[in-house]
Amino acid sequence: MLPTMAADLRNRTRAMFRGARPARRTHRPPGRRRLPRPPAGLRQAALLALVALAGGWLGLMAIGSAPARVGPMDTRMSLHPDLHGGSRVDVAPLGSLELDTHRAPLRLDVDVRRLNPDAARAIAKDPTRLAGLQNDVVTGVQHGMLDLGLRATAAVAVGACATGLVVYRRPGRALAAAGTSLGLLAATFGGAALSWNPKSVLEPHFTGLLSGAPQVVGNARSIVSDFDVYRQELAKLVTNVTRLYDTATTLPAYNPDPGTVRVLHVSDIHLNPTAWDLIRSVVADYKIDAVVDTGDLMDHGSVAENAFTDDIPSLGAPYVYVRGNHDSAASQAAVAKQKHAVVLDQGRTVTVAGLRIAGWGDPQFTPDRSVQVGGEDAERAMGQAFASRITATRPPPDIAAVHEPTAAVQLDGTVPLVLAGHTHVRATRMLDHGTRLFVQGSTGGSGLRALESNPPTPVALSVLYFDRVTHRLQAWDDITLGGLGRTTAQIDRHLADESLTTPPTPAPATTPQVSPRVSPRVSLAPPP
Repeated sequence: MLPTMAADLRNRTRAMFRGARPARRTHRPPGRRRLPRPPAGLRQAALLALVALAGGWLGLMAIGSAPARVGPMDTRMSLHPDLHGGSRVDVAPLGSLELDTHRAPLRLDVDVRRLNPDAARAIAKDPTRLAGLQNDVVTGVQHGMLDLGLRATAAVAVGACATGLVVYRRPGRALAAAGTSLGLLAATFGGAALSWNPKSVLEPHFTGLLSGAPQVVGNARSIVSDFDVYRQELAKLVTNVTRLYDTATTLPAYNPDPGTVRVLHVSDIHLNPTAWDLIRSVVADYKIDAVVDTGDLMDHGSVAENAFTDDIPSLGAPYVYVRGNHDSAASQAAVAKQKHAVVLDQGRTVTVAGLRIAGWGDPQFTPDRSVQVGGEDAERAMGQAFASRITATRPPPDIAAVHEPTAAVQLDGTVPLVLAGHTHVRATRMLDHGTRLFVQGSTGGSGLRALESNPPTPVALSVLYFDRVTHRLQAWDDITLGGLGRTTAQIDRHLADESLTTPPTPAPATTPQVSPRVSPRVSLAPPP
């Protein structure tokens, strides 16, 4: 009897407590709504894509490279994720060539491991071997790229599958990750093929030894005429890398193209004596036909600085000079006394290395603060007077040289090319009427001002390539050194756009308004 009553009491108590529980909430307080979660299928697809990308990248890093014998060179080719794409050829320890070959998130790296010095020496001594070398190079690159493609495919599949097994622990999902990774790789290859630009070989970005630059970039005429198909372009690039090694091992010197006129453009030396050594080196390496200096050779224009011009006869090429705003009349006279120097002023035109060059010195002399400075109005008036002089000159000049870009702009439509300086920043652009304006940086690294600059002003000069028959600019090499305390050297090749090298269209006639000329005075006051 008692156990039955106890059980009954226990059951009643449980029922009572169950009935006292509060009801569950059927709604959320305002402001606490949960954001909708993405569909499960979308989340799974995103995770699968992430696993495929990560696994494919790991596979490429681990086993996605392939050795290749390219002509006389042993190389290793590899693929690396890169949003900008392109290709890079590393030639340790001499430098690298960067090429804008394609626009796809995958970069091709070619690491030159070893060069057969006997083969390089034989090629340098006997240029006829280059014909056979082209076939060897193309065959080697084709085999290397095929091998690299197969290895990359296997690497991406293995890497994605292994990563999928770690994440999902299910073979089916791992195979799906591998398939996704292969699909992404195929899409990337397709994008690279569609955006492939073989002409990028014509404009490489080179870093490394300055003395080897002429061997890498070749000559303007051969680049314009010989690289009409990708096969020839690729063979020329590898051949030039061979010549770079040849230079580093002091083998026979580079043979310049006799059909190209080479002009070295310098500016704003500002009493930096190391500039003379650099100019002499470039003149010798590039076989320069003429040097054009667009002013500011001096810093204060004082008579004491005139001895700086004594190095001009030793440069190894004719030296064409226009006065800058830091050069006085005494500075100009000192240059005129030097052997192989040609001073251009007041629109004078001379023929040097087959090119007709006209020049006008800067109308201002800013170091002398007792002289009123005319500013841009004086430069503009001088440029207009110069344009009138060029219009009346027959035959017209091929190049005009001034110091200040403001004056240079006034020559638009009267001459194909205008060289200037003054800004210490290199720049080039096509003006409205077809004249190319080329502003040089500071070949002297801003002179003593470099001590106050952080970072230092780069040392800049350029080699301009002209056709000997048409006298048109075909290409130029921008040479840049790191500046005071730096040891870097960089050379960039640029091609003149053929569509922009037609004769300039004459600008609308204007009546020049020449401001009164102020005679410069010598002063030791610091420049502005």
